[in-house]
Amino acid sequence: MKTTILIAAIFFSGLTFAQEKKQDTLKTKSIEGVTLTKQVFKKQSDRFVYDVAASPVAKGNTTFDLLKQTPLLSTTDDKTLKIVGKNNALIYINGRKTNMDAESLTQFLKNTPAENIQKIEVITVPGSEYQVESSDGIINIILKKKMSDGTSGNMRMSNTQNKYNASSASFSVNYRKDKLGINANLSGGENINPQTYILRNGTDKMQNESVGDIDDPNKNLGGYLNIDYQLTEKSNLALSWNSWANKSYNSTIDLYNTLIQPDKDGVMTTKHTWTKNKEDARNYNNSVNLNYEIKLDSLGSKFNANAAYLNYKRFQFSNNNTLVYDNQNEITTGKTITQNIPQIINNFSGMVDYIQKFKNDFTFSVGGNFNKTKTDNDTQNYTYLFVNEQGEHIPNVQPDPDFNHFIYDENIYGAYLTLEKKFSDKFSGKVGARYEITNSLGTADGWQKGKPSYQEIERNYNNLLPYLSFNYAINDKNNVSYSFSSRMRRPSFWELNPVRNYITDFNYTQNNPFVKASSTYNQELTYMYKNSYFLILNHSYVKDQITQVAIAGVCKISRR
Repeated sequence: MKTTILIAAIFFSGLTFAQEKKQDTLKTKSIEGVTLTKQVFKKQSDRFVYDVAASPVAKGNTTFDLLKQTPLLSTTDDKTLKIVGKNNALIYINGRKTNMDAESLTQFLKNTPAENIQKIEVITVPGSEYQVESSDGIINIILKKKMSDGTSGNMRMSNTQNKYNASSASFSVNYRKDKLGINANLSGGENINPQTYILRNGTDKMQNESVGDIDDPNKNLGGYLNIDYQLTEKSNLALSWNSWANKSYNSTIDLYNTLIQPDKDGVMTTKHTWTKNKEDARNYNNSVNLNYEIKLDSLGSKFNANAAYLNYKRFQFSNNNTLVYDNQNEITTGKTITQNIPQIINNFSGMVDYIQKFKNDFTFSVGGNFNKTKTDNDTQNYTYLFVNEQGEHIPNVQPDPDFNHFIYDENIYGAYLTLEKKFSDKFSGKVGARYEITNSLGTADGWQKGKPSYQEIERNYNNLLPYLSFNYAINDKNNVSYSFSSRMRRPSFWELNPVRNYITDFNYTQNNPFVKASSTYNQELTYMYKNSYFLILNHSYVKDQITQVAIAGVCKISRR
């Protein structure tokens, strides 16, 4: 004990001596503790940035869960993501657009662990360098890269119980060795998606209503593989492959229909029918992306080239049965509509970007892109009449065929120029323009109402699309920004294919191959307080608005 006390006394006396000696030779300075904090969500020139790596919410969540918690993003159906004030949100990964269809993309996001994400960028008004349409916004997901050599991975399994049980599982692995990095994911799951329909439409002379439920079972399997290789200290080559398959067999629709219309004497009568549909569908989505990037200087100047290919296939067969009741609520007759609706999409796109940065915080960007899409839809519908609840067809009555083979080719050429300048720590601006050339040709070769039909629709148009934005940080707590952009809204492939997709015998959607592209002019003013509170005012002017509505048709069913 005495030895311990003696050692302690010698230590503290030496420490005191050293302190006293230091005070004699040096002027002492007091150092106050400094706490460093990193902004999790902040506004940059033309985008909002959510630093996921600095936020604790990522652990244990999926990418879709994380996106739902990202400011300015939301979902109302747990399927699609929305940006405040925007019609549609496009998903980019590492600055490159994903080519997956909406259903595959949703499953991809729900099965990717949020721990794989570095940050999320929300671009409410995309600049001229992005090929987007209408008032679309962009959600850019930046994945983490394993910087040190080694292997890491994670596994996630989930089970949820709502009206039906749903389960999913995913496995991710990250590998890096010297210049080679590999990131891969395999995931799958199954669920039943329930929906409730209330369809009402009509005029003062006719009204119809369909009420009922839809149960859509789904089985999913997919994943991705990302490979990046550092060619030199300044250049990098990256290859990514995404694949997803969905199987939805025995999807059912059960609707009770009420149709009010005048009879031959002009007296309003009410007819009740019961629609029971069954559908088998499956789809496959495969996309490949190859990217080359080279850094040109220490300021961040670079050249980027990207090529992508998408192959999408969907096979859908449905059996639509409608039973007709009389005034005594007994079945009198009925109709069966069988629909075979396959769809094949092939898309190839290429893009080059040159970005030059200068020492005075000035950035010059120029680039171009090419996008070619071809769709092939060979639809076959048959209509049968039957005489009882068992679905026995009327003898010696041939079915009414409705065929349509629609092929659509679209080529889009684009070039852009942007100038961006940071005038001070508080003020920055960006101006640009995009020029697009669109050439498209659609042909519909079919058989309707017992006669052959042929349609050919050709569209060629050019557009100059200006862009402007600025951002001003009033102080540490207040920020204001303004953006203006002009965009085109081209009709989607399924909006052009002139085929009827029946829900009931008198409710269907009818596409229009003569739909014109619309022009959209967007303005947005944003005020942000403490990086937490937002006030967003936006205005859009649309010329040649595209709208798709359900059509109510009167189908007279009589015994033959």
